[in-house]
Amino acid sequence: MNIEELTGLPPGAADHFRSEGIEELYPPQAETVEAGATDGENLVAAVPTASGKTMIAALSMLSAIERGGKALYIVPLRALASEKKDEFEAYEEFGVTVGVTTGNYESTDDWLATKDIIVATSEKVDSLVRNGADWLSDLTCVVSDEVHLIDDRNRGPTLEVTLAKLRQLNPSLQVVALSATVGNADEIADWLDASLVDTDWRPIDLRMGVHYGNALHFDDGSTSEVPVEGSEKQEAALVRDILQEGGSSLVFVNSRRNAEAAARRLGGVSRHELTADERAALADLAAEIREVSDSETSDDLADCVERGAAFHHAGLASEHRSIVEDAFRDRLLKVISATPTLAAGVNTPARRVIVRDWRRFDPSAGGMAPLDVLEIHQMMGRAGRPGLDPYGEAVLLANSHDEHEELFDRYVWADPEPVRSKLAAEPALRTHVLATIASGFARTRDELLEFLAETLYASQSTEAGRLEAVTDDVLSYLERNDFIERDGGGADDADGAFTSAADLADGGRDEDLAATDLGHTVSRLYLDPMSAAEIVHGLESADERPTPLGLYQLVSRTPDMYELYLRSGEDETFGELFFEREGELLGDAPSEFEENRFEDWLAALKTGRLLEDWAEEDDEDTITERYKIGPGDLRGKVDTAEWLLGAAESLAHEIDSEWTVAVREARARVEHGVSEELLELVSVGGVGRKRARRLYERGIESPADLRTADKAVVLDALKGAKTAENILENAGREDPSMDGVDPAGGDGTADTETATPDTGRDDGDDEATADSQSSLGDF
Repeated sequence: MNIEELTGLPPGAADHFRSEGIEELYPPQAETVEAGATDGENLVAAVPTASGKTMIAALSMLSAIERGGKALYIVPLRALASEKKDEFEAYEEFGVTVGVTTGNYESTDDWLATKDIIVATSEKVDSLVRNGADWLSDLTCVVSDEVHLIDDRNRGPTLEVTLAKLRQLNPSLQVVALSATVGNADEIADWLDASLVDTDWRPIDLRMGVHYGNALHFDDGSTSEVPVEGSEKQEAALVRDILQEGGSSLVFVNSRRNAEAAARRLGGVSRHELTADERAALADLAAEIREVSDSETSDDLADCVERGAAFHHAGLASEHRSIVEDAFRDRLLKVISATPTLAAGVNTPARRVIVRDWRRFDPSAGGMAPLDVLEIHQMMGRAGRPGLDPYGEAVLLANSHDEHEELFDRYVWADPEPVRSKLAAEPALRTHVLATIASGFARTRDELLEFLAETLYASQSTEAGRLEAVTDDVLSYLERNDFIERDGGGADDADGAFTSAADLADGGRDEDLAATDLGHTVSRLYLDPMSAAEIVHGLESADERPTPLGLYQLVSRTPDMYELYLRSGEDETFGELFFEREGELLGDAPSEFEENRFEDWLAALKTGRLLEDWAEEDDEDTITERYKIGPGDLRGKVDTAEWLLGAAESLAHEIDSEWTVAVREARARVEHGVSEELLELVSVGGVGRKRARRLYERGIESPADLRTADKAVVLDALKGAKTAENILENAGREDPSMDGVDPAGGDGTADTETATPDTGRDDGDDEATADSQSSLGDF
């Protein structure tokens, strides 16, 4: 199907696609058009990576806009939201407007009402529904990218419930679900009342196989010699082989440590394939990486990058990950060793994908367990980029003939597993049941069960009464914690069981459900109700003003914080800290004889102590080394704590707690990473933790001091004239100019650095913006 044959698109759209080199649709794209994608029909497209799923989304959304509608594009990751926004903004040349929203789970983002295409994460869309964003009712088309992630235990239920709610809000809504090839795409299509396009077509050939001995063995029966020289690792031989051919490589391993170690080794291979220009460009890139963070991880990454290699995992700062991804897409970096996070949708194709580790530690299995077929196929699907690579190769590594045969059977020739809903897990259900009641989607138990009956879980469930039973358990929990009120027909039995749907059908009376003021607040804040209950109980238990450590440990105990785990020997270290500072901790501490609960309490204490170290101005490198984490982990913990403490402040206000101010100050200290005496200074735009400390040491303690202080003293503290002028202007100084001013005690010359925005995390003099609320998806 040629572009010219398409109808129903905005004027100029076809010209735009032609300018991008698109003259003809790929077969899967043409098939979706024939199935009604441009006519408003529901559609599930289960197609391989790199087969044009984004174009399917674009045609659906643009045709909806031309019919006078509005489109929403749901992505699983913030990084993908930015990537898609950049891609869709090209449509503005023919009049289509684009907006993106991923943060601030308490807003309705009314400004998006004027946009034609909105890009958002599923969590953000869920929060918009909870907060009653009016413009959601104007949607006529919603695209769900990577819809197979409904199978994910952590994020899947949110996507599932969000799609169900959007369909209830707009019964005529067009739903276009994009997925990798899965084992039960037909079930997803049935759930969404959609046509199904299910194909394994790819624009370039993908050969999958196994490397064993000195050869690659492919699924088509062919072999290719790739000898392993001496003590060389298999992955090094495979990277060297493809680099000499002009291609790039992705190597998937099972841990952060392995990713870093592999990058160091593979840099020894890639450095031999670099041109002089590439070496110079990589040196500049390495300097940029070092500026992001002063941590050891940052230095290690920069060292690898200088040699044309990199590692990629969730412990990296978001800026690090973006730099690596962009340089790899530009083929400046030749090889990345990564944990499977890189396979989750971000556009980083390589000519050869090497899956080195196909097992991962699984606590529930008590050791290493094989990865799912779907996850391995997602990694393998990264191989080959149309227009740059003549083919793609995806390779598993075997160390024996038996393993070679096993890998072919387990992965190469296997079909991906079916997608299964995880909604009935109680942690997910308690969050979404409260939100469904608080947002008015269900005002009675019957209405709640009717809504849940529209979920994928209900369509897949074979266990009669399972969803009703779990729902009733959740309703009882929400009522006990004062999040909802129940009134009417269904009374608790003597054993606490709630009236069943069957009982109601036999003449029982439905009951009314309503969120309390506290329940509305919890839903609006996007908190797990169990997190809210823990925080409320902790605040109510405090007999005196809580300390920052007490509050940090409190929020670290909640399900919304991924706490640090205790390493070998640390149970004794943090056990001592517990007994030393037990009086500061809020809530009911378990007995040390309750081994598992006490260990969790200490893990939360360790996480709280990390946050205290940050708020006492320990530098990033010291903290990451002390706790053996990456800079991305530190920023993730800080951002999550800031969010949870902001929520705790709202909850404290809701329950009339006398500790609201203490919570607010603890949140501000975590946000900026400063001691209490610097809080006034960091409120000034451009002043972060290190600049604030330098100013304070020179006697400048407040914005008022900045308005009257000797400019030479300010310049000496801030080092750069441009920065000093920017900060003085933000503090309200009438004449912020630094013209003719010499730093106090200086040599008569002032630095002329460019002013940079301050995020409150100036571990150098240039600050880096970190993702917010990272525990809600990116790590």
